[in-house]
Amino acid sequence: MAKRKLTRRQAWRVKKIQEERTARANKRAGLVDQQISEGKLGNEQVGLVIAHYGSQVDVESTQGVDVGNIVRCHLRTNLDRIVTGDKIIWQAGNPTGVVVSTLPRETELSRPDIYGQLRPIAANIDYIVIVLAPLPEPHAHLIDRYLVAAESVSIKPLILFNKVDLIDDNNRLQIEQLLSIYPKIGYQVLEASTQTMNGLSELKAVLKDHTSVFVGQSGVGKSSLIKALLPGVDIKVGELSERYAEGTHTTTTAKLFHFPDGGDLVDSPGVREFGLWHMEREQVLDGFIEIRPFLGNCKFRNCKHQSEPGCELLAALERGEISERRMASFEAIACSLDSL
Repeated sequence: MAKRKLTRRQAWRVKKIQEERTARANKRAGLVDQQISEGKLGNEQVGLVIAHYGSQVDVESTQGVDVGNIVRCHLRTNLDRIVTGDKIIWQAGNPTGVVVSTLPRETELSRPDIYGQLRPIAANIDYIVIVLAPLPEPHAHLIDRYLVAAESVSIKPLILFNKVDLIDDNNRLQIEQLLSIYPKIGYQVLEASTQTMNGLSELKAVLKDHTSVFVGQSGVGKSSLIKALLPGVDIKVGELSERYAEGTHTTTTAKLFHFPDGGDLVDSPGVREFGLWHMEREQVLDGFIEIRPFLGNCKFRNCKHQSEPGCELLAALERGEISERRMASFEAIACSLDSL
């Protein structure tokens, strides 16, 4: 994408804003360092980041007499990017605490920003719950993008088809055909409805004692699901756009909530498409779990798996061990990478 050329006044304005932001950041950093050097902070303790707001985070105390208390904290300078789900070391202050260091992450969920740079959006996640619904209309390529993204970071995906009360004779066959392939290749598929409450008990049982993140297009009902799973939690619910049959974004920052019976849930900002442009063609292919066993067995090392003789993937496709739809999905994703 070509960069738009700024006028002299626009460039001056951008520079001025950046300078002001830098000055504010330096001032905050100076105050934090002063608090630390003067011993005005409490003892170091372990905490959990449950929400992120720019230069501040909400930290839940996970040890000591204050377990469960939530404290707004500044971030100490030179820390790596902190996200919801991070386990950190922090010190209490008056009135704001300070995050002084981070603990190693077990997993990290990231996605590229508009510039193609990978940005973490949640940490220490066990399940990626891919939420679908009759509207906005789900597509195999979008589901497969989420699955590839989950496989690339070794986080277990769960496909959840929400709003099943909206399934009727007009869309039932299409939805059944769309979803039928995933249990056959090893993915768990659940159905749910916040209107009838069907499927919610089974979903809770799967997520119990795990940390999960809901992803999916805006309008599929992620926030409504959380309200149903966690009664009393204040979650904004967006209406579906009648004009475009797409959802309106309601969540602006990732937040972590606790299930009463155990387990955590991260509500992340809705995304209409999970970009994979940071990945190479072979990395994407490795994200298709039923294709993975055949990789590296082709006659030619640089096989593109299109028409080359001795291609193991094409042979598996002919034997029915790989579905044509999933192979077509891979090709579509690969073509989107090649066009960048």
